[in-house]
Amino acid sequence: MEMIRNQILVFDGAMGTMLQKQGLLNEGCPELLNVEQPEAIENIHRMYAEAGADIVETNTFGGNRIKLAEFGLEERVAELNAAAVKAAKRGCAKGTLVALSVGPTGKIMQPSGSLTFEEAYDVFKEQITAGVQAGADVICIETMSDLGEARAALLAAKDAAPAVPVICSMTFQPDGRTLMGTDPVTAIITLQSMGADIAGANCSGGPEELRRVIAEMYQVSKIPLLVQPNAGLPVLKGSETVFPLGAGEMGQYAPRLVEAGASLVGSCCGSTPEFTTAIKEAVKKLTPPAPRYRPKTYVTSSTGTVIIGSGQPVQIIGERINPTGKKALSAELRQGLLAKVVQEAVQQVEKGATLLDVNVGLPDIDEPSILVKAVNAVQKVVNVPLQIDSTDVQAIEAALRAYHGKALVNSVNGKEESLKTILPLVKRYGACVLGLCLDESGIPSRAEDRLKVAERIVNRAVQYGIPREDILIDCLVLTASAQQQEVLETIKAVRLVKEHLGTPTVLGVSNVSFGLPNRRLLNRTFLAMALAAGLDAPIINPHDTEMMDTIKASQVLTARDVDSKSYVAAFSSQSNSPQPVKDTPKNTAENLYHAVVNGLKDGVIPLVEQALAEGKTLMNVVDEVLVPALDEVGNKYERGEFFLPQLMQSAEVVQMAFNRLRRELDSSDVDKGTIVLATVKGDIHDIGKNIVKVLLENYGYNVIDLGKDVPPENIVRAAREHRAKMVGLSALMTTTIPSMKETIEQLKAAKLDCKVVVGGAVLNRRYADMIKADFYAKDAREGVQIARQIFKC
Repeated sequence: MEMIRNQILVFDGAMGTMLQKQGLLNEGCPELLNVEQPEAIENIHRMYAEAGADIVETNTFGGNRIKLAEFGLEERVAELNAAAVKAAKRGCAKGTLVALSVGPTGKIMQPSGSLTFEEAYDVFKEQITAGVQAGADVICIETMSDLGEARAALLAAKDAAPAVPVICSMTFQPDGRTLMGTDPVTAIITLQSMGADIAGANCSGGPEELRRVIAEMYQVSKIPLLVQPNAGLPVLKGSETVFPLGAGEMGQYAPRLVEAGASLVGSCCGSTPEFTTAIKEAVKKLTPPAPRYRPKTYVTSSTGTVIIGSGQPVQIIGERINPTGKKALSAELRQGLLAKVVQEAVQQVEKGATLLDVNVGLPDIDEPSILVKAVNAVQKVVNVPLQIDSTDVQAIEAALRAYHGKALVNSVNGKEESLKTILPLVKRYGACVLGLCLDESGIPSRAEDRLKVAERIVNRAVQYGIPREDILIDCLVLTASAQQQEVLETIKAVRLVKEHLGTPTVLGVSNVSFGLPNRRLLNRTFLAMALAAGLDAPIINPHDTEMMDTIKASQVLTARDVDSKSYVAAFSSQSNSPQPVKDTPKNTAENLYHAVVNGLKDGVIPLVEQALAEGKTLMNVVDEVLVPALDEVGNKYERGEFFLPQLMQSAEVVQMAFNRLRRELDSSDVDKGTIVLATVKGDIHDIGKNIVKVLLENYGYNVIDLGKDVPPENIVRAAREHRAKMVGLSALMTTTIPSMKETIEQLKAAKLDCKVVVGGAVLNRRYADMIKADFYAKDAREGVQIARQIFKC
C-alpha cells in the first residue's frame, strides 16, 4: 500500500485475449492451463511485467469451486490456484506484485437467487486461502455485479489473509449500474466500509464509460481507486472477435482516468502487453489524486445511498416491522411466515419511509433464522436501507451477513457488555451503529448525563476502528404520562449531542405518548420540538400523515428543504383548506395488480381464486391484470425506480398466478408461444439467460431452456422440434461470439420460421447486425418486448 501513495500503479491487461492469440483458449477450462501449460502462462505474465505492469493478475478468474465444477474440477481448487500464483511469480521480475484474480461464482445470491452468503463465503475463502498460501501479494476480487457477492468475497479475503491487501472491483452496464442495480456511489461506500483497501471498476465498457463511473466513486471514496476498462466494445472481423480500441488510444485515455480519480490503471478484455506499455508511458509522470472524501453518515441498500445528518433532509425510519403490540405479526413470525413483514415494508416506503427498522424479536422463536429471512424478504421488494434491530448478538451478525449494503445496527448502549459485543460486529461488517443513551444505571434523567453516555459510546466505537461518522445517537424518549419532567430533557439532550459530538440523532418519537389520549397530537408536537433541536432521523409510523406533514414543514423552516422544493411538490396541488383524504378500498383486480407490482407473493393465489369466483375469465386475469402489472414493473425498471431484484420478484409472483390459472385448463392455453433459449457453445455463463427465462415464462410464453455451452446443431434441432418462432442466444465471453454467428447461420440455412434474438454483456446492436441476428436485446426487459412484437401478444 506504500507504493500507491506516490505513484500511479499500472495493472496488466487481459489474460483471455493473450491465451486466444496463442491458440490456447479452447472449450476447456482456462485454469487447467496452469498445470498443463505452465510455461505459456508464465510467459504471458513475463510479457506484461516487461511491458511495465506493476501488478499482474493470476489465471484464476474462474478458479472457485462452483466455476470449476462446470469442468468436473471442483476438487482441484487448491492445486490450480497455487499453480497459477507460482507461474505468475516465475514470470515476474522482483518488485512486480502478483494479484490473485477472484471472479464471481456465476450464481445469483439470495434473496434473488439460491446462493447463500455462507456458501459464497466458503467458496471464496477456499480459493483465496489457496492463492495466498502459494504466495499471492494482493487479492483482486473483480468483475462483480452483485454487491452481496462482493461483500461475501471481501469478508472471506479479510478472514483468510488479514495482512494481504484486498482490491474489490465491480462491473457496470451502460446505464452506470451493475446487473443487480448497484450504482457507483453505493458500491464504493459499501466496499470501503467492509474493509476493501482498494476498490473500483473493471471490464464493463471502454475507458469513457468507466471514466464516468470512477468520477462518481471519487467523490465519496476514501481509499484508492482502480480502473481497468475493456478495449471498447467488440466487433466481428471475419471469424474473429476484435476490439476497436488500440493501445495508443488506451494510453491517451489513461491520464483522463487518473484525472477522474483512479490511482491504479490497467486494461481488461481485448488488451495486450502493448496496452500496458502505452498506459505506463502515459501515467509515469502523474501522481495519485488527493482524496475528496468528506465524512458523512452513509447507509446503503444494494441499489441506493441515504445520507443522515445536519444539512441533509430528515430521514424517516419506518417503525412498523416490529412485533411489539402487534398480535397478527407476532403470530405470523412464530409460524415462520413473512407476509405482513413484506407488506409493511412496501407500504411504509410508499408512504415516504427512507429507511426501515426490521425487528422480529419474540422470546419463543429462532430469532437469528427469522431475522435473516425477514432481511432477505424486505431487501428483495424495496430499495431503501435497513436498520437491523435486535438485542440478540447472533441475530444481528446473521442479518449483517445476509444484508447486501451498509446497514444501520440498532443498537449499542453504554453498558460494557453491549460495547464489547456489538461494536466488533459493526466494525467487521462495515455498518453504522445507533448508540442508546443508557448504561448500567439505566436512562439518566438529566440531559448532561445522557451526553456523557453518548460520549462514552462514541469514544469506544472510535477505539474499535469505527469511523466517527458511522455513529448515530438516540437520546431516548420517555413517556410524558409517567416521566413528564424528563420529556424536555430528551429535547435538550438532542441539542447537546449535536453541539458537542456532531453526530446524527435518532429518536423513537411515539414513545412519548404512551398512556395518554389523542396520541397523534402529542406525537407530532413532540416531533416538531425535536426537529427544531436538531433531530435527523425520527423513527415513526409513516402512515401518520400529520407526522409526515410536520417533517415536510420543518424542513422548510430549518432550510433542510432547499428552496422549499419538496414542500411545494407535495402541497402545491392542495387548497389552503385541505380536506381529509380517505383511501378508497381496492377491488380484487386492483389488489392483484398491486401484489404483482410490489412483488407480494403471499395472498396472490387467493386473489386469483377470488377474481375467478367473481366471474373473470382466465384470459381476463392474464390480459387485464397480470400482463399490465408486469408492464408497469418493466416501466419502473426502465425509469430506474425498480432494479433487477424487484423485476424478478414480480415475475415470480406472476409465475405463481399462472401456475394457479393453469389448473383450470386441460391444455396450455395460457402459453402465448414457444421460445428456445440457449447459451452458445463454448460459453458456460448463464445468469443472463436464466433471468430472461424467468421473465418470458411469467409473461405466458413456453420457454425451452437448452442450458449453456450448447452446440449450434442442438439449437437448430430444438427450434425445429418445438416449432419455436423465437430463438434467444446468449454469450458473455467474447471468444464465443463466433459460435453465436455460426448458430445463426445454421438456423437461417435450415429455413426455420423463427426470429433470432441475441444478448449478453459483450454484445451491442451493431454487433448483432454484423452476425445477422434479427433482434438485439440489451436486457431481459427488452427481450420480453421483442417477444411481444414477434408473437404479437
